[in-house]
Amino acid sequence: MSAVPETTTLNANFSEFSLNKDPMQSRDDTAESTQPSSIAASLREKSAGSLKTPLVDPLESCKPTPAPTLTADQEEKYESLLEIVKSWKEVPAKDDKGGPIKESEIMWLTRECLLRYLRATKWHTPESAKRLLTTLTWRREFGVESFTADYISPENETGKQTIVGYDIAARPCHYLIPGNQNTQPSPRQNQHLVFMVERAIELMIPGQETLTLLIDFKSSKTRGNTAPPLSQSRECLNILQMHYPERLGRALITNVPWVVWGFFKLITPFIDPLTKEKLRFNEDLRLHVPPEQLWTNFQGDLKFEYDHETYWPALVKLCEERHAEQKARWIKGGKIYGESEAYIKGADVPSLGQPLTQDVKETEITTEKNEENEASGEKSPFLEGIPEGAEVKA
Repeated sequence: MSAVPETTTLNANFSEFSLNKDPMQSRDDTAESTQPSSIAASLREKSAGSLKTPLVDPLESCKPTPAPTLTADQEEKYESLLEIVKSWKEVPAKDDKGGPIKESEIMWLTRECLLRYLRATKWHTPESAKRLLTTLTWRREFGVESFTADYISPENETGKQTIVGYDIAARPCHYLIPGNQNTQPSPRQNQHLVFMVERAIELMIPGQETLTLLIDFKSSKTRGNTAPPLSQSRECLNILQMHYPERLGRALITNVPWVVWGFFKLITPFIDPLTKEKLRFNEDLRLHVPPEQLWTNFQGDLKFEYDHETYWPALVKLCEERHAEQKARWIKGGKIYGESEAYIKGADVPSLGQPLTQDVKETEITTEKNEENEASGEKSPFLEGIPEGAEVKA
């Protein structure tokens, strides 16, 4: 993976993007595409001037932290949870939104997804299953898969949420700038946050499961209090903690005025201890994000300018392309529950649904036969003619 150029040449026109036929709705139609990433390739090209589109790759030096190896007990609990999940035929939901489980939901139920819920519940399998099903219900009732770019677009016209670059652990950087607030409190504001978190997840590279939030509370020149109402903040926290467990890697918060400190004190009781440990206030952001991929507005060297008519269609097209590629790999792997996210995201690893090769099968059969012979005192046919105690070299 090569270092990302500072700028790109995609000069998309927002009006030409045809958001009336939203690409987020046409994903199933393009899922079989296996062509090279034309959108990603165009975004990697250099051009003069400030960057106005998302960065496609982290720096080559930025790598995710390897996931810890599961213990035998943890693997057993995972297998138990997987069997429970496989038994689900329907997803309950209100307002006629319930019904048979969909392919997109099975794809969402990856091995890593199940493990995130197990870790969040301290490896309590029944509780993990309950929370997973609750999230599937919430995703239907909240409408996670139905929000279109056209519907969400007005919320982001001022760039109050932007996904640009990757931190030192190759986490996507999701910027939140309350001072750019341009709408009144409404359900669409939280829907906007969910929409952007979903896009950040699609932009995660293989091996990375978390994102980094960078929140700048610098006061607005045009509006006084830009902090959301307490009730809305509680709903937002509940969504992130209940339905996106183990997804926050870091939250880097800067320019915190006394009013916002008071606001944080009000919502602190609703923040779980693990999330609190990931919050960092007024730290040197260059220690967390490489300066080349850190926005100049956040102490970095990356010259980024938010232009809605360029950035928004570029982000949506890139994420649509990523999703189509990921779904195509999931289909190729057999549409299984518990698929590997690394495989889905394009890592050079096999699908967990691929059948064993003949060589592997023969090796396993031979090993089992040898173990049976050893238990019964018989000599393996492969060792016939070799005296007892003789050294056997491979």
